[in-house]
Amino acid sequence: MDLDLIQVSLLAILQGLTEFLPISSSGHLLLPSLLLGWADQGLSFDVAVHVGSLLAVIGYFRSDIRRLLLAWLLSLHSGKSSADSKLAWLLLIATLPAGITGLLFSDVIELYARSVIIAAVASIIFALLLLWSDRVGKYRKELFDLNWKQALFIGIAQTLALIPGTSRSGITMTAALFCNLNRQAAARFSFLLAIPIIVASGLLKFIEVLNSDAGVGVAGHWQTLMYAAGISALVAFSCIHFFLRLIESIGFLPFVIYRIVLGCVLLAVYFV
Repeated sequence: MDLDLIQVSLLAILQGLTEFLPISSSGHLLLPSLLLGWADQGLSFDVAVHVGSLLAVIGYFRSDIRRLLLAWLLSLHSGKSSADSKLAWLLLIATLPAGITGLLFSDVIELYARSVIIAAVASIIFALLLLWSDRVGKYRKELFDLNWKQALFIGIAQTLALIPGTSRSGITMTAALFCNLNRQAAARFSFLLAIPIIVASGLLKFIEVLNSDAGVGVAGHWQTLMYAAGISALVAFSCIHFFLRLIESIGFLPFVIYRIVLGCVLLAVYFV
């Protein structure tokens, strides 16, 4: 694991920028190797930047998480339901499809994870789908208006994020907009839904690191890995904050245009 500080900084910034914005982190992480010839930084680096993303979303929604968790535990103990406990259950329901699919098809996912063609085409197709959902959505519903069928629909849509170039946040926001959530509610549900998925993904990669040669020499680079996690967390936290503040006014069109351009760039680099 050869960790160059400049590469680490840029890749950590890239991870932080793209993890929660609807623009596909996998599509962007292909660019350094395609354009600059950078080598893959390895599993331990992936774990570090995912830890950074996780810390960012947990830190930003810490009060929501605490409230939802307490309400969920209370509902288990007393059987009494509330708006917060209902939302916690809906997040759990929405997590199941991607969690099960990821476990069952992890080998297939890993095989095509670096496919430039798939990432490029998916980026364009799902950008257009996001635009469609933003245009036809009625923006009437708030977060607590969701029902279990809509949560399951969003969760099933999240399984498509296993396709490189799709964007996990993009596809879950798309599905939420089709369920007539307003943009703010769609984004918040998507960000909260990211927490269990990032935890599961990070744990699987961490186990893989421990069971492979990727774990050898990590101790000698722990400061660099902590630095990468910190940069990723700071950038991701800022992205969540400004995205939620601006999404109602700017809409999704800028992200759609950007993703179409990204897809075209990936295709051009691949074929030229």
